[in-house]
Amino acid sequence: MFSTKFVANKSRLTWIFSVLALTVTLAACGGGNDTAGEGTPGGATDVAASSKLDLGEDTTLNGAGASFPALLYQRWFKDVSTKYPNLRVNYQSVGSGAGVRQFIEGTVDFGASDVAMTDEEIAKVDRGVLLLPVTAGSIVFAYNLPGVDNLQLPREIYTDILLGKITKWNDPKIAAANPGVNLPDQNITVVYRSDGSGTTGVLTKHLSAISPAWKSGPGEGKTVSWPTGIGAKGNEGVTAQIKQTAGSIGYIEYGYAVSQNLTMAAIENKAGKFIPPTDEAASKALEAVELPENLRGFIEDPEGEESYPIVTYTWILAYEKYDNPAKAKAMEATIEYALTEGQKVAPELGYVPLPQNVVEKVAAAADKISPEYNIAIK
Repeated sequence: MFSTKFVANKSRLTWIFSVLALTVTLAACGGGNDTAGEGTPGGATDVAASSKLDLGEDTTLNGAGASFPALLYQRWFKDVSTKYPNLRVNYQSVGSGAGVRQFIEGTVDFGASDVAMTDEEIAKVDRGVLLLPVTAGSIVFAYNLPGVDNLQLPREIYTDILLGKITKWNDPKIAAANPGVNLPDQNITVVYRSDGSGTTGVLTKHLSAISPAWKSGPGEGKTVSWPTGIGAKGNEGVTAQIKQTAGSIGYIEYGYAVSQNLTMAAIENKAGKFIPPTDEAASKALEAVELPENLRGFIEDPEGEESYPIVTYTWILAYEKYDNPAKAKAMEATIEYALTEGQKVAPELGYVPLPQNVVEKVAAAADKISPEYNIAIK
């Protein structure tokens, strides 16, 4: 348990993060007695002993947005409420498009999106906007093709499948990329997001970067006109549709595919290598990108022979100004948790922890949340 008291011009969240990072370092060097995680199934990190935030009252934060990070956010927000019994964080997985809209309208305390807000969208928010990347993950092509476990898809082929130009699994182009694989004479059913989706925005930005035909056709955006396939709502809906549709292929966040035991294709990266989705391959992609000071980084087609080609940060959208002091303190405490203890549990759910330099940038940005209010943790 600890208390924090800050003087003028002191960076509050950065200070908290520095103290926690030092504690972790000392423990790793044998200088601490922390046993968190020992004996926990799956290596999960135990939530620290509960304490109370100096909020003045029990406080609830309501957020909505991207389904991409929903598995991780559900874990984080449950753990935050366990750590701070006087703080509750609710999150609705409604898609990035709806999340940005609700954030602009001010009907939520925070939003979430896999695509950073545009200048035009930010200008609509008079309370100020902070775009805070808190985790990252891969977008994978999961498929339902019994007996085919190691599918390789070149860039041209997965683009042509989504364009409706390749319609059979035993198409000669797919067969040539998968010698020795018994591909069935079966129709391909593409499953896409029917709602406004940051996952769609990230995928179509990648497709537009690698394919002139895609760029001049469906193009990029949180919603596009799909040339073929069937729609489903959310990563959850696409995952369910793939599971129940033989011959289907769709794009979902890596964690959903892992949790539902779906088969995923290895896809060709910029270096011409076929890369299966893994935590390591996603981390390699992040290493190839320098996140700018405004934290709006896009990873359209990462460099590196070992990089997985479709990786994205995902952002929590916070207001710079909260009129309610309790909400401001609660929001900052939630971000602090996400950047510290929350990063430890990300890999077990299929997400990529932030690089250290990104954590520091996000912590510094989050210090702008209603700076007139201090956080006190008892």
